[in-house]
Amino acid sequence: MKNIATQTRAPGGPAAADLAPLAQARHLLLDLDGTLVRQNEAIDGAAELLERFEGRFAIVSNNSTHTAQGLALRLRRLGLRAPPERIVLAGELAVSLLARQHPTARLMVVGTPALQRHARALGFRLVASEAEFVLLALDMRFSHARLGAVANELLRGARLVVTNADATHPGPHGRVVPETGSLLAAVLTASGVQPWRIVGKPEPLLFEEGLRCLGAEPASTVVIGDNPATDAAGAARLGMACLLVGAAPEAVAPSVAGLLLPRATAEVTALPARPPERSRLSTA
Repeated sequence: MKNIATQTRAPGGPAAADLAPLAQARHLLLDLDGTLVRQNEAIDGAAELLERFEGRFAIVSNNSTHTAQGLALRLRRLGLRAPPERIVLAGELAVSLLARQHPTARLMVVGTPALQRHARALGFRLVASEAEFVLLALDMRFSHARLGAVANELLRGARLVVTNADATHPGPHGRVVPETGSLLAAVLTASGVQPWRIVGKPEPLLFEEGLRCLGAEPASTVVIGDNPATDAAGAARLGMACLLVGAAPEAVAPSVAGLLLPRATAEVTALPARPPERSRLSTA
């Protein structure tokens, strides 16, 4: 994946070459969990990054528990300003996709009350049995009984739509938070039925929607995330550059704050400058 920044970060911080895509970017597509926030904490540098790229970024996240409106309010409480129209979430997008393609379908939503309200607002009749589609999202109330209900709906013939396949996402203090993919593993084991569609990253739909809402082109857009399997792989599919932060071996900085270091930024800005006078004389 040639567009991924794969160099191991140096002890002194990211090298100028690592950050060159950011210096040249017109737009950013930003991951959420592990990149801008960890649960209810803003990550160092997140607020400054959003401020520097105000009007030129969209958040594209596999989050399936919130709506864009609700998430914008949550982020504001953490000091992060992101307008709802620039937030693209796997849960909302999965519901919208079904509403466009199957607006009268009987739908079972395994997810948060917020996602269920969103589905009703788009005209769906939510059912507990005899569903045509089962939408599996992150459901903190998931139980043995709910697993049985989902498995039997799928065995009866319902089609499975999954918001995202992440097993976990990063939490505070190095902990992990189980994600939709962990629930999907249980559903697959119980039913043996494969998903009809998975909406979230690394699939292209979220990235394409983020580009659309920005009016952006892949060639001038940089993805910033923390997960090689979702953020970097998805960016590569669409030919976009990607900078990874966090603990992954390919990460160029431990957090987005490392992308904004004055030293590194100055080096990147200086890249297009002409060679020093001494260098030109020595080659004359």
